[in-house]
Amino acid sequence: MRAVLQRVSRASVSVAGEVVASIGPGLLILVGVGANDTAEEAARVARKAAELRIFRDDQDKFNASLLDTGGAAIVVSNFTLFADVRKGRRPSFAGAAAPADAEPIVGAFADALRELGVNVGTGRFGQYMQLSIENDGPVTIILDTEDLDRPRRSSAPRREGI
Repeated sequence: MRAVLQRVSRASVSVAGEVVASIGPGLLILVGVGANDTAEEAARVARKAAELRIFRDDQDKFNASLLDTGGAAIVVSNFTLFADVRKGRRPSFAGAAAPADAEPIVGAFADALRELGVNVGTGRFGQYMQLSIENDGPVTIILDTEDLDRPRRSSAPRREGI
């Protein structure tokens, strides 16, 4: 599973000119489901997204999470996160789950956020959507289940002030 988290001041998603979800401060989350992803992985990534300290606290440091701030989220399915562009000029999406398999997992992701207390809006699975995003920062974080179990590199110097 891959999720792209964008910290936003506000965001909305529209389908055929109709706004189907809108939020103020929080996260716009694009979710891509891989061929072997599960609802359990969706819940794990949702918890990680909700608990990541990527919002500023009173001292202007990244010390607050979506849960701490009471922010909302919009979850939008996005199979293109599994684009394989290693060969040729046309991306392959063979690594993405089939729509019938992906839809319930995207739903499980949104439900897991709701269970954590996050107000969640969603796009419409399989529909052409337009997103309006006012990025905050900008802060964009990529979560990938393949990376979550890898050891963290500790040799890089720590960035101060973030």
